Amino acid sequence: MDYTTLGRTGLKVSVAGLGCGGNSRLGLSTGKTEADAVALIRAAIDLGVNLIDTAAAYGTEGVVGQALRGLARDKVVVCTKVSRQPGEKQFTGEWVVQSLDNSLRALGLEYVDVFQLHAVPPAGYEHARDVIVPVLLKEKAKGKFGHLGITETAPNDPNQDMLYRAARDPQWETAMIAFHMMHQVSRERVFPATRANGVGTLMMFAVRSIFARPTHLGGTMRELAASGQVLAELAESDDPLGFLVHAGGASSVTDAAYRYVRHEPGVDVVLFGTGDRDHLRTNIASILAPPLPEADRSRLAALFGHLRGVGLDLPNRARPASA
Repeated sequence: MDYTTLGRTGLKVSVAGLGCGGNSRLGLSTGKTEADAVALIRAAIDLGVNLIDTAAAYGTEGVVGQALRGLARDKVVVCTKVSRQPGEKQFTGEWVVQSLDNSLRALGLEYVDVFQLHAVPPAGYEHARDVIVPVLLKEKAKGKFGHLGITETAPNDPNQDMLYRAARDPQWETAMIAFHMMHQVSRERVFPATRANGVGTLMMFAVRSIFARPTHLGGTMRELAASGQVLAELAESDDPLGFLVHAGGASSVTDAAYRYVRHEPGVDVVLFGTGDRDHLRTNIASILAPPLPEADRSRLAALFGHLRGVGLDLPNRARPASA
């Protein structure tokens, strides 16, 4: 495993981080048992993964807590999140504290390393920063969490307007960011500021349905070509990203997707989700593999660097591509 420092938090973290949400939820959404999920987490830790990202909304904090029992607390960096209360447009101070306390109970921990405000929309950013952060800093002073982070609502903020602001404000020590081969917005909008200000970065959406399911990729390419956003030849191909798979390049499109994100300047941790041990090993191997050839990276920038909001599926549903 390779390790890096998560921005100015000073935390030493694995470059591959286990995400406990997404479509799989550690396999719980696909028929696996809690015991299976616990074993999967333990397998990831045995392979050197020391950053685990969960959330109250994922329903996986309990199995993460089970997996951590008996382990030295400093062996794993635990990140969790609070979402807005159902039906509410804004976070409330009472709710975020209640959610934090519930998360600690579910995890069986006295503190989490990173506590994140989850899916903050641009319109709610000032409220989160000016009203909710002071409430959370009081909880931090009590020792309930070590570092404060923020995550974007990627499908609803394709230009990353919220993160553009958050990366420049001093309150946030980490940010969870959507970045992949066909959604490269962060390169100009976010990474310059996170790098300059020491904000630790956790990458989500490196591989979603668009790169894992050929039919989804083909359909997206046809939509984009029809609106003039990509070359028509990409829509006509049965394997539009096949140019990435070659000797000296990637072994598959999924492999390319992980390697592309991992080696982007400004990326600290690439989050991945899985419910299968073989898939676990394959994902980690891709994240630890060398960068894609520069010719391939340059071609991806030329083909897709202008796109916004493509391939940002929410769990269990796909969203249409947009400019």
